Amino acid sequence: MSGGCGCGGGKGGSGGCGSSKKAEAVLDIAPVAAAQFEALPVEPAAADDAPAQLIASSEQEWPIVSVNEVLITPEAMAQELQYHPAESREEAVFLAARALVIRELLQQRITELGVSLEIGAGENEEEAATRLLLEREVKVPQCDEESSLRYYENNRGRFHSAPLLAVRHILLECAPDDAEARSLAQAQAQILLERLAEFPGSFAELSVKYSACPSKAQGGSLGQISKGQTVPELERQLFTLAPGLAGKPLESRYGWHVISVDQRIEGMPLPYEVVSTAIRTQLQQGVWQKALVQYLQTLIGAADIRGIHLQGADSPLVQ
Repeated sequence: MSGGCGCGGGKGGSGGCGSSKKAEAVLDIAPVAAAQFEALPVEPAAADDAPAQLIASSEQEWPIVSVNEVLITPEAMAQELQYHPAESREEAVFLAARALVIRELLQQRITELGVSLEIGAGENEEEAATRLLLEREVKVPQCDEESSLRYYENNRGRFHSAPLLAVRHILLECAPDDAEARSLAQAQAQILLERLAEFPGSFAELSVKYSACPSKAQGGSLGQISKGQTVPELERQLFTLAPGLAGKPLESRYGWHVISVDQRIEGMPLPYEVVSTAIRTQLQQGVWQKALVQYLQTLIGAADIRGIHLQGADSPLVQ
């Protein structure tokens, strides 16, 4: 537990309590001028939307898969499997086989077109050849100002500065895998809440006595917290709170938190000029991913693929 409590609060109200951990984000638009807003919807970058389906008997440890008579070897599947965690081995094998089929299709197309290599920084030969192939064959229209502005007007609620919370907390620390300690810490947190409801002025005293967070030196004060400054599971709960003492303890990987929100400053709408670049970047990413899926489906539709079912397109490739 040496990484700190992860609450994101600060010594002296500066906004950090010693944790080096940062909340993770997936497909989030990068904050612009300290602003945060929801990620835009993005098309999945998968080769097909069909359910996983391998054509193989249950007796086979590995399916027999080929691409234009080129066999995908069991050794290659076993090596690829580590990159595709899934709920079942069958699903993981399907994902690994699909990735190898797509890789083989791209390599065959590179050979067919005689793509010349121009290796960029940090690339190997295969990566460079694939990049050059996609630059040549995947045509992506550019998102214009009108499209970006229209998205902004239709989704104004997505674009606003992050709220700020002035927070105090008491951390009852316990290991995430210690069920008994978790239960005891939750019960103790509930007792502290009842004590604070009766004696509101005792927060600092109780923080010094019971909290495992360094912020206890400031009476539990974490300063002003914005989104992205604490661990995700705590943040999701924290930013739903109204000002005042939270009605129940909040749980995180570090333990149970008794929380008091001293002040809440709501976020403000962001003007289009502040978010236009981020909107266009995200829209362009969605267009690119859709075009890539369509291109891969075209490759699949034109190929003789055996042992695995993938959704393909019937339209031929332009030579």
